[in-house]
Amino acid sequence: MDWRVGIDIGGTFTDFAALDPRSGRLVVHKQLTTPHDPSAAVIAGLPVLMQKAGAEISDVGTIVHGTTLVTNALIERRGAKTAMICTEGFADVLDIAKERRYDMYDLRISYPEPLIERPMRIEVSERIGPSGEVVETLDHDQVRDRLQRLAQAREIEAIAVCLLNAYVDDTHERDVAAIVAEVLPDVSISRSADIFPFMREYERWTTTTMNAFTQPMLSRYLDRLETGLGELGFAGGLFIMTSSGGTVTVETARRYPVRLLESGPAAGVHFAARLGETSGIADLLAYDMGGTTAKGALVRDMTPLHRYEMEVARVHEFKLGSGLPAKIPVIDLIEIGAGGGSLAEIDARGVVKVGPRSAGADPGPACYGLGGSAPTLTDANLSLGYLSADFFLGGEMALDGGAATEAIGREIAAPLDVDALRAAWGIHETINEDVARAFRNHASERGFDYRRSTMVAFGGSGPIHALRVAHKLLVPRVVFPAGAGVASAIGMLISPLSFEVLRSDLVELEGLQPAAIDQGFANLVDEAADAFSGTDVRRTDLTVVRALDMRYRGQGYDIEVTMPANLAGAALIEALPRLFADAYEGVFSKSFPDRPIDIIAWKATVSGPRPTDSTDFAFDRGAADQARKGVRAAYFPDAGGFVETPVYDRLALKPGDSFAGPALVEERESTCVIGVGDRVEIDSHGNLIASIAAAEGTLAA
Repeated sequence: MDWRVGIDIGGTFTDFAALDPRSGRLVVHKQLTTPHDPSAAVIAGLPVLMQKAGAEISDVGTIVHGTTLVTNALIERRGAKTAMICTEGFADVLDIAKERRYDMYDLRISYPEPLIERPMRIEVSERIGPSGEVVETLDHDQVRDRLQRLAQAREIEAIAVCLLNAYVDDTHERDVAAIVAEVLPDVSISRSADIFPFMREYERWTTTTMNAFTQPMLSRYLDRLETGLGELGFAGGLFIMTSSGGTVTVETARRYPVRLLESGPAAGVHFAARLGETSGIADLLAYDMGGTTAKGALVRDMTPLHRYEMEVARVHEFKLGSGLPAKIPVIDLIEIGAGGGSLAEIDARGVVKVGPRSAGADPGPACYGLGGSAPTLTDANLSLGYLSADFFLGGEMALDGGAATEAIGREIAAPLDVDALRAAWGIHETINEDVARAFRNHASERGFDYRRSTMVAFGGSGPIHALRVAHKLLVPRVVFPAGAGVASAIGMLISPLSFEVLRSDLVELEGLQPAAIDQGFANLVDEAADAFSGTDVRRTDLTVVRALDMRYRGQGYDIEVTMPANLAGAALIEALPRLFADAYEGVFSKSFPDRPIDIIAWKATVSGPRPTDSTDFAFDRGAADQARKGVRAAYFPDAGGFVETPVYDRLALKPGDSFAGPALVEERESTCVIGVGDRVEIDSHGNLIASIAAAEGTLAA
């Protein structure tokens, strides 16, 4: 039972990667997702993967799984019938939100509806003060009576318990949860002090309602998955990828489904960061584009940028504040609806628009021949010659070029009175511009100079578009790892068990005692370490990262400050003003040493050992003397249009090989499009490194 398998379910394809740790051999597979039941694609694809590996499913010791199921359930509102129990007088907090307009000048501004409708919210008499004092005792009989009356009137599958100051003392929340378990024993329960013990009630309650809303659905899914894997002969450990780039047990995933919102994308960013670590590249722009979405994340000093908040179900795709806030540990991603399955159409202005609507896996792009008739980005890339109709998924899935051209001509070219080629290029370039604009905004807001960074491109569609996007951003170099089309699944193979805990506790720095800071972090570490129960990870093998959210007194928002591992007690307290000033200056370019400082929240991240320290995997490679497969007509406007373009076998290229564009580099799961004048070299790790001619001056600057 040595094999380790990563499985990433996307909107169009489900990606598989299997690693034999003894030899370093890596085998990959890609299969159409089954939207009606995503576990069906997993159960169908795993035997195919292990057959390719020449091994049995019983040889698999670990499966790490990532899924967009929770995110999709929130966006599509396909969750449980959920009720909420809150402090009397506060049932409207979910509607009032922050009373902030995300667009001051939009007279038709709209906001996402709360997940729990108003009649499903129960108010109960209780109050704990902000310092933990009991202002009003909980009326247990009232809770029981109001809950029973609601249960008689409406079906309830899940309940979010959200009391006002439960982050200070959760005694009342625990009592309410006990009453719920007594009255409705089959209902899922999420408590705000357990899900996110933070002082701002709107964010805490919204995050808790998301957890409650998706918990029954995820639990049923994991039950089907475990049952199906067991019937296949799998007897190893199943783990789930979280939004922060670590993995957790199935039990932890069931308890905290809200932590899985960016499950798959986080694994890809983690893989890019580890690749940068292996190759000695400190600053990276990780670019992942699959069938439904494009994601970008920044890696600074070989560490992905993290945050403790994200928004889900935005009513305006690019507007911060137009979605539901989820306060969870997450890799800092920008995500837009742009992928191979993105539908192309003419908008009200008569301009080509691509995405965010997607053809998905069913019916898929027109060229799939599965019933789809609308043009997509994949149809455009096939028409431009970037994809081979005979080598898609290694030849296992033939594409219909005629159907792609016909769909583009009917829906795009004819209304615009242009030929199908120009329409296809417009679709392709629209996505490039959309992705570049999103990445530019994301990096600028975080003070990240991508002109001095390296892009790592992966996903089924990412390598096709990466160099055009890099040209627009003036990123000087792009890395295409082997197996780029399934990089998120590969990232799951190298991700350790990890869990993060946050707790609000407002403390004035000048009054902080050494014993208090040591005990505060010790309590958090103990709580995080509980997530490792049932695994073979020993307490002595755990790695701990501590952090504090701090701010100058009187300010409304705080900055995360990571604690040095070698400091504790009085030495740590003495260092905190300097550490905070350095972090503050990193954001605002100045600090205020004479102002008092408050600690707002305490954080601890506990991680187990890395499954492997290497990203140099042994793929089943082709013969080196057959690296050049032939030529294919592909469209490069810089070269005047369609040109006969050399086509290379990605896994037959060896370290030291080099060539110049235009060129196409194919592997089973993706194709790298190399532009005119761009130069390619295979490095010692087997990565394809493309240097962009137009950006060489930027690299040297």
